[in-house]
Parts: sequence; structure tokens; C-alpha cells
Amino acid sequence: MRRLGQLEAAVMELLWSRGDVETSVREVMEGLEEQDGARRLAYTTVLTVVDNLHSKGYLTRRRVGRAYAYTPRCSREEHTAQVMGEALAASSDRGAVLLRLVDQLTAAEVAELRAALDEPPA
Repeated sequence: MRRLGQLEAAVMELLWSRGDVETSVREVMEGLEEQDGARRLAYTTVLTVVDNLHSKGYLTRRRVGRAYAYTPRCSREEHTAQVMGEALAASSDRGAVLLRLVDQLTAAEVAELRAALDEPPA
């Protein structure tokens, strides 16, 4: 899974914050403007970004009238886990990478990780 560009990331953050609510391109555009009042994007720009995210597999869409409504294909957490998994897969020493990651965690995060590891798989 490739890293998202700046505008792609902003669109995904907006859609992730809405959960499973189907969102039109116009609603995405309005939501982006609310988040950053100075940003005034053309409808066609937002349409292109949303369509690209759909083509890349980040979004699902359903036809509503003459337009589409979009929802994220996975949650923010699932996406982050996929990106982390790809980073691990690119390493020749996964253990060393994991240790470096754990070194960056706070004590509370380490405790949370230990608790999660102690839970039986779902």
C-alpha cells in the first residue's frame, strides 16, 4: 500500500472521521473547507482525488442518483497496520525493526501492547 499524498490523506482522514457514512464528493469538498478555511479546492480536483482513491482500493462507492457516494474500504487502524506490515516486509531483519519501534513507545503504549499480545486471537 503506497503512502498517501497530502490531499489524499486529508480526504481519507475526513472519510475515516465519518465512519461508514456514505459521502459525496461535494460533501468531501465542503468538509475539507471546514477543516481548513483557507483551502478552496475546485470540485473537479476533489473528484479526481476521490476517484483516484477509489481506483487505488482505498474507497468503495455506490451510485446515488447521478453521482457516487464513497466510504473507506478499511478503518484508519487497519490502514496503518497494513502500512506497518509492508514496512516490516521490506526489512531483512523484522525483529530489529520491531525492537526499534518498541523503543519509541511510551511506557503506557508498551503496557497496552503487552495486554493486547496476552489476549487470545479473535
